[in-house]
This record gives sequence, structure tokens and C-alpha cells, in this order.
Amino acid sequence: MSLGLIGQKLGMTRVFTENGDSLPVTIIDVAKNRVTQVKTQAKDGYSAIQLAFGKKRAIRVNKPLAGHYSKAGAEAGGIIREFRVKSDDELLEIESGSTIEIDIFQEGQKVDISGITIGKGYAGTIKRHNFSSNRTSHGNSKAHRKPGSIGMAQDPGRIFPGKKMSGQMGCVKRTTQNLKIIKIDKERNLLLVKGAVPGSKGGKVIIRPSIKEKQ
Repeated sequence: MSLGLIGQKLGMTRVFTENGDSLPVTIIDVAKNRVTQVKTQAKDGYSAIQLAFGKKRAIRVNKPLAGHYSKAGAEAGGIIREFRVKSDDELLEIESGSTIEIDIFQEGQKVDISGITIGKGYAGTIKRHNFSSNRTSHGNSKAHRKPGSIGMAQDPGRIFPGKKMSGQMGCVKRTTQNLKIIKIDKERNLLLVKGAVPGSKGGKVIIRPSIKEKQ
């Protein structure tokens, strides 16, 4: 099943294996993923489940979205995402207003996790693109961290689009693939995933079964 969950990154810690090895893990809270809509091939043209996660004050929910939540019988959430499935057969036991539990994942399973990376602000080429700095002596005057030549000769006489230059760094959507689930805490609805995932503490992440894992 290709269904996933929405979660919140709580931070990182480490766990010890039976051999005494220390593994860095990210803790993700996946509690109360509510089904707000079930989309079928006949009605919508594709099969998918729409989930809501988190909380949002009623005054912050606009009228169309409030009606959508009311129709589904689900509590308003801070984020809504869709998860496509292969066929309608996977949706037979799922109804609007129900919750998707953490049981859809298993310990040892590989997952892909998407999130918004930490914003670093305006950064130069050395920090943003890993450029090498210029020499610090022997005639170098105020050009220690400059990118160097960026233009062309008279032909074509312009800078090509996509040239690596300084600018906004971070705060973009990224996906880390093939992360292993080390432990599942069913009582507290927590996933412990090996390694780091995109985003800062408190950020929302999307967890899906890995597309590269051998079935």
C-alpha cells in the first residue's frame, strides 16, 4: 500500500542496538491523521486519500474549508495532503472522518520523507554552492570570497540562466529517500527514523513508503 502519513518533526536523539552501536534517529509525531476525503477512480478520475494533520483554530479556517471538514466529520487541521493509491480496492475499508493509524508502517521498513529545509537566508556562492575561495595574498585585493568571472565575451554577451550565484539558501522542499524505521512507539504515535530528515524542529513532514525499496 502506497498510503503514507503526515507528521511533525520533534527533534533528534540516539538509540543503542543490541551490539552497543549508537544510531542517530529523528523522532516524528504522526498522531491523529484524519481522513477528510476519499477519492475514487469513478468520481475523481484517480484513487487517493486526503489527510489532515495538526490543529487549527476555527476562526482561522475559511468557509469553504470549514464546510469540507464538516462534510467529512473531521477536526480542522493545520495541513492537508493527498496520498495516491494504486486502485480503489485499497480504499474499501477507509471512510471519511476516520483516522489512519501508525500501524501502516513496520519496524525495519524504508520510507521517503519530504519537508521544507531550514532557511539560511541570503548566502554567497561559497556557502550556497560550495565554491572554493580565492587566494588570500599575493595581489588579491577584496576578492577573497567573490565568485569570479560570471559573464561572457561579446558573443553571446550575457549570463546564461541557471548560473550558480549568491541568493536565498534553504527553505525549499526536499525529500530524503530510503530512511529506515528503527522503532515504532504505538502508544505515543512516534516514529524513530534513522538519520536526519529535512526541516527544523516543529516542521511538518510527509512520510511515504520508499519507492526504491525492493518489494
